[in-house]
Amino acid sequence: MTHPDILAVLARERVNTFLSEAQAARQASLARAARSPARGTRVRLRDGSKVLIRPVWSGDAPPLADGFARLSPQSRWMRFLRTKTSLSAAELRYFTEVDHHDHEAIGALSAADGRGVGIARYVRDSNDPQSAEIAVTILDDWQGRGLSTELLARLSDRARQAGIDRFTALVGAQNTAMAGLLRKMRACLVGRGPGTVEYEVALVIPPGDPGYNQMPQPVSQPC
Repeated sequence: MTHPDILAVLARERVNTFLSEAQAARQASLARAARSPARGTRVRLRDGSKVLIRPVWSGDAPPLADGFARLSPQSRWMRFLRTKTSLSAAELRYFTEVDHHDHEAIGALSAADGRGVGIARYVRDSNDPQSAEIAVTILDDWQGRGLSTELLARLSDRARQAGIDRFTALVGAQNTAMAGLLRKMRACLVGRGPGTVEYEVALVIPPGDPGYNQMPQPVSQPC
């Protein structure tokens, strides 16, 4: 009969082996995703320029850093609501290692040179799982072409699939372009702060969408 202490040691070894194998499998999965990201969708913008729109993956930290470096100081302020000169390694990980459910990010690459030109993301509210905060960043020379609209349309679809029925957005009071885009989405102005305004957007599913009968529709509220 095997001694209980020996059985305990064997059990611990089995658990450690299982954990090691699980960790190795997870790392391999992340590596495969980084090497083979989703192909995405090619889109022609209203000025005729073409982009590839696809989900952001962990291997996208270098192009994200490149895109940030090409933003003007004003565009950086509009995104972060403060002066920002660089992205740290931790921030690059946060912005690119997303789970595509509670945190989604969709990027656009120029079809001409493959460099990043825009990104839109949502982060689910941990206290309100049906709500998520959004942010959109477009390179300065790509603004005004309709790219924000394309990215937000796809981000909205992903959010609805993840059970989110409304977006919130904290926007600089001088960010008239983002405010105009949110108003086109029938956003309601729900708050004001020092130099900022907050909007809320109800994500109504179109009647023809397959998920129309499965997901409760948000109740429209007057702005």
